[in-house]
This record gives sequence, structure tokens and C-alpha cells, in this order.
Amino acid sequence: MTRLLFFVLIVLALGAGFAWLADRPGELSIIWQGQRIAMSLMVAATIAVSVIAAILLTWWVLRVVLTSPYALQRHFRARKRDRGYQALSTGLIAAGAGDAASARKMLARTKGLINADQEPLVHLLEAQAALIEGHHDDARRKFELMADDPETRELGLRGLYLEARRLGAVEAARQYAERAAENAPQLPWAADAVLEHRSQTGEWDHALKLLDQHKAASPEERKQLDRRKMVILTARAGAKLESETDPKGARDDAQAALKIDETFIPAGLIAAKAYLREGNLRKASHILERLWKATPHPDVARLFIHSRAGDSALDRYKRAQKLEALHPNNAETLFAVAQAALDAREFAVARAKAEAAARLAPSERAYLLLADIEDAETGDQGRIRHWMNQALKAPRDPAWTADGITSPEWLPVSPVTGKLDAFEWKTPVSEWQGPVEEGAANPAEEAIRTLPPVAIPDRRPKDRPTEPEQPATRVPDPIEIRRAAESEPEKPASPAKSPVSPVSPQDEPKPFFGGLPDDPGVKNESQRASSNGSSSFRLF
Repeated sequence: MTRLLFFVLIVLALGAGFAWLADRPGELSIIWQGQRIAMSLMVAATIAVSVIAAILLTWWVLRVVLTSPYALQRHFRARKRDRGYQALSTGLIAAGAGDAASARKMLARTKGLINADQEPLVHLLEAQAALIEGHHDDARRKFELMADDPETRELGLRGLYLEARRLGAVEAARQYAERAAENAPQLPWAADAVLEHRSQTGEWDHALKLLDQHKAASPEERKQLDRRKMVILTARAGAKLESETDPKGARDDAQAALKIDETFIPAGLIAAKAYLREGNLRKASHILERLWKATPHPDVARLFIHSRAGDSALDRYKRAQKLEALHPNNAETLFAVAQAALDAREFAVARAKAEAAARLAPSERAYLLLADIEDAETGDQGRIRHWMNQALKAPRDPAWTADGITSPEWLPVSPVTGKLDAFEWKTPVSEWQGPVEEGAANPAEEAIRTLPPVAIPDRRPKDRPTEPEQPATRVPDPIEIRRAAESEPEKPASPAKSPVSPVSPQDEPKPFFGGLPDDPGVKNESQRASSNGSSSFRLF
């Protein structure tokens, strides 16, 4: 396009020049070697332009003739190179698709058309073809040659890194990743591998330095880097707090993590613990209250309620009520208040809050708390076993979970895979419960409805003679009674009833609830009727 525009401009300039000369006629005379040559100015200009054009045309013809062998050679070389790149492209596609035969065929064709020393992709195709065929040693040697070439260093190191990971050589894989990260810290795979190793060994300062060297290329990558930095700062703060060498540094790191995300519970807990060690209850409570408003968490509630040393059970109950005011109508809030009320011996409040928490979110610990309340208030073993049975069938409680394992506290690195930021607060993997039918009753409501009554305790005096000890009677479960009644077949009615032998009062079955006292000195109605001749009764 530029050449065409330049040619048009030259033509326009020549036309304008000839038009200008035509409007201004004149004669041109030249005396050369005694000869006088006279002509008009227009003819002279035409001759000059023609001579220049002839010279240029002659030069072009001579250049074409002289350079034609090289031009032909370059043409055939370019055609050969194009065929080679076409074969290389086809071979890489075949290698990516797992077609070893086609990849090896295209590799042979590419080597005949392209010099492997000038095109590094030929080495890559050869290595990929060896991997597909299962020749890992040949592929590793090819990757080592590529790692020694500055042009293909990162590509060869990545191949060696993947091969080391495949063989389980963790230390070799780490060394390859570190070599790649030194030359190209922007490589995600190298940075991630080195970062995971630094995290596994607890080298949090080096991990933060590596993150600072990595430049984010997109907003999503920037968010990911911020998340990792927050996790590493929290881990470093936890290490300082646990070692008790630098509580102020632990607090500063935790606060820096909270600046990235103020709702990150592990960082908030570490910051609050650091403030409590310094005796600053107000700032610790402020952090915990902010976390509780955002996301109620049992660890936050536990630390908030027990944050002040020396508090009585009633004081801890009042602090739990403060959490309820911050985030009401929540299962975690109700559970925390119920636990604190149980410690304060406020059984009515504890039972009401625990039942409400079970209704909102049926869980194992909610039913276990109800069993503890029953044990502390009534001691009825039947009711305790009822709540324990419900706890066995209830969903599992949320926990810090990563790679199929749970931890009582948050950890920055998974102990299984070594992955950074693997732990999440969620319900562990459990058995599938199946679809919930529409209109089905709340399991907590059903558990409360089927709760057996409180058993009447035996108030027999200790100094009175006792009857032979009977075997312990289990409290009947209403659900079992109903199931037994439904499964028992109906008995056919007999045509005539057989005479029933009279049953003595001593042989009558004694009810479990509501029976007469076992004191032998107290007589029932039949005994009074048989002994109406007596004027009085004695207490044995």
C-alpha cells in the first residue's frame, strides 16, 4: 500500500511539472565541442525523464539476471521450510492427541526438511513422541539437552520437573522448579512448586519474597496472589505466636492478613490471641465481634467467651448472650449460649437454646449437648441414651477439612499433598443421605417429640428389707413399640375363651411407672379387705 501511494505521488508530481513547463514555453541551447544543440524546454525535459527511466530499467534487468540463482535458491528453501513447519505442526498435534505413530512419522519428515539445531520445536516433538511411546529415558535426555540451551531452558526444565514428579523424586522436582524460578519467576508452575516447598518447610520469609517477585498479569491472578499472601502471613503469625518469641510480630502479621480480608477467621483468631497475651481485652473483643458479625464460627465463640481469665460461669454466660445480640437466630449462636448456660447451671435456658439450635441445623454436637444437659439436670439414662442415639444418626459437624482429613485447628498446608491453603471449614465427606421428601418432618422435631418421660426414681428407704432384685428393665422406645405393632401379624379370634385362673395379688405384673411403693408395710386395697378384722396395721 505504501509503494502504491508513493508511485501515485510521483506520477502526479511529473504531471504537474510538465503542465508547468507547458504554460511557460522556452528554448534550450547547448554548445558542446563546437556544436550547438537547440531545442525547446519541453523536449529537453522529456528527454531527461526518458533517460532516467531507461537507466532504472536497465539496472533492474541486470539485477534480476545477476540475482536469479540466489532468488531461485531462496524460493526452494522457503518452500522446503514451509513444508517442514507444516510437518512439525502436524506432528505436535498428533503428539498432543496421543497418536505416537503419526507423531514419529511427522518427526522423521520434519528432520529431513528443517535443521533441528535451528528450530527448538523439533526437540520438543521428539521428546513428546518418546513420552507417548513410553521411552522416558530418551525423553529425559532430550529435556536435559533443551535445559542446557538458553533458548529452550524453561521448556526443558518443565519437562524434567514433570518427569521427576512422575517418578516421585520430590527433591529433584524441587531443584528443577527452583532453577526455573531463578531465571523466570513469572512462570506459574515454578513459582507454585517453590512456594509449596517453602510452605512445607515453614520458610515463610522466603515464600513472601517469592510472592513479591511474581507480577500479576490479570485481576484474577492478583486476587490469587493476595489470597496466598494472606495465608502465608497468617501462618507466619501462628508460628511466632506458638513459639512465644515475638507476640508483637505475630499480631502485626495477623493484622496485615486481616487488611487483605477482614473476615479471615484464622488470622482474626491469632490477632485476638496476641492481644490477649498483651492484656488488651478491648481490641481482642473488637476483632472477635467483627468476625462474629461476618460469619459465626465456634472457634470465635469459644475464644470470645473464655477470653477473660478468672471469669465465673455466669460471667461467661453473659458474654455468650452478647454474641447472641450481635448475630441472633443462628445455630452457632444458640449452641454457644446453650453451652455457656449449661456451665452456669441454667438448665431451662440451656435446653431451650440447644433444642432451637438442633431445629435450625441438626448436628452431632447439638444432640450431644442435649445429652450433657440431660445428664446434668435429670440424670435419666433413658433420655441420655435417646439423645446419644440421635447424635449417631445426625449429620457430622463442620471441621477444618483438606484432602479427606480433618484437623481440630486451621493449618496453612495440607499434610497429605503439601498444598498451600487447602483447609476449608466445611462438613467432612459423609454417606449420601438421599433426597429429602417434600413435607418431611424436621429430625430435631421428631427427636424432641419421641423423647421419653423422666423416670420416677426409687425412693425406697435404705434400711427396709428389699425384695429379690429383678433384672434391669430397659425404657421402651416408642418408635420400636410402633414398629413392632406394625410388623406383628393379627391373631385369629378364638371361638371360646378358656377359663382364666385367678391371679394372686403377689403375681400381678408390677408397672414400671406409677406403681405403689415397695414398702411391705403399706398394704393395697385387697390386703385391707382381707384384714378388716384387724384394728390397725403395723410398720415392719
